[in-house]
Amino acid sequence: MAFTTAAALVHDLMEARDERRLRILQKHLASVKLLILDERGYVPFTAVGGELLFEVLSQRYERGRTLITSNLPFDEWTSVFGSERLTGALLDRLTHHVHILEMNGESFRLTSSRKRHKDKEASKMP
Repeated sequence: MAFTTAAALVHDLMEARDERRLRILQKHLASVKLLILDERGYVPFTAVGGELLFEVLSQRYERGRTLITSNLPFDEWTSVFGSERLTGALLDRLTHHVHILEMNGESFRLTSSRKRHKDKEASKMP
């Protein structure tokens, strides 16, 4: 299993490309049983970064499990990848054999933070 943010993975892929070790990293990522990409959608990618991420996800298509978290609906993914063609091809692969869990509501982190703050205030009361 491997866990990383999408932005960190793109950064690692670009660094590996620059250092001529991209194939080694791609091979490793293709062999991971479960790849978890968190925060897909917070940081837009360069064209090269989007293409490198597409390559990894394409290599994993029907070979390995991939879990992606995103705060963006699919129709807004083009704003991060920058290319309708690339985004369409990626979504085609990602949504072929998939379970989509859509979660609406307040952020878990925000709820937890509010609860801690409320508990802290309550403990100060006489």
